Amino acid sequence: MDTSPLRDAYRTLLDAAATVADSGASPVPPPGEWSADQILAHVSLINAATIAAVAAVASGANTTYDNRIAQDTWTIERLIALAGGNAGLRERIRVEGEALCALGGPTLSEAELDTPVPSRLLSNNTLLLDAPVPLRDLITGLADVELPGHAQQLLALLPESVQANATP
Repeated sequence: MDTSPLRDAYRTLLDAAATVADSGASPVPPPGEWSADQILAHVSLINAATIAAVAAVASGANTTYDNRIAQDTWTIERLIALAGGNAGLRERIRVEGEALCALGGPTLSEAELDTPVPSRLLSNNTLLLDAPVPLRDLITGLADVELPGHAQQLLALLPESVQANATP
């Protein structure tokens, strides 16, 4: 599996996170939206769940994928504290991205990547998926949807005058 799109998506996300952190602005999210740290903690939790699914398939174990814990406010705030804030979250995501690219690329066979993983995906309390999906789709979903969406979400926290110069 070619992990170049995944590497690029992590790079774009981390660049957006650094832009927000280095902007000097104190971005306040709109009501009902997450702060930069909360977005990064959510991404880190998604990464951890994906790594767990990949590792389980690689070890021959049965697995499931459920992203609900990555939306839990208490868990998100705890991870922010455990990681030491924004810089720690960005480093954690960088390392998790490297791990997923290493595991999802040369490590897994095509048969392993095609392994159906019972999955439950929610977004904003809306059920998006409750069905088995191939493991490869969990990985490519990060590159195609999850990471780019959160990169844009991070940049949207910047004042409009800064956003024009910061779009990836």
